[in-house]
Amino acid sequence: MNIRAIHNHKDYEWALQELTVLMDAELNTPDGDRLDILATLVDVYEKQHFPIEDPDPIAAIKFRMEQQGLTPKDLVPYIGQRSHVYEVLNRKRPLSMKMAKNLYKHLNIPARIFLQETA
Repeated sequence: MNIRAIHNHKDYEWALQELTVLMDAELNTPDGDRLDILATLVDVYEKQHFPIEDPDPIAAIKFRMEQQGLTPKDLVPYIGQRSHVYEVLNRKRPLSMKMAKNLYKHLNIPARIFLQETA
């Protein structure tokens, strides 16, 4: 099995090319095992060199609203009065712990988004 560690961008490009060739490999075969190992190596390299940070809470709320076709009126049960919803979305009112908990529970926004430290 010709596999090597990914130390730099050249190794990364090589691994991506190999993955493309192996994409249709069947599980529990030598090629399938090779695909599995290379995918793991690429995943680790990407997490180290191309990290994706979580969005800030308001951006996450707006994204979820867009995904689900929600309007500010739809957030009233989770945030409170419609004026509070607009104030939160316009960053004029901070999210309370109760609001964050409701948004986590009902809109399935990961709790870690609301627990980020702000600068």
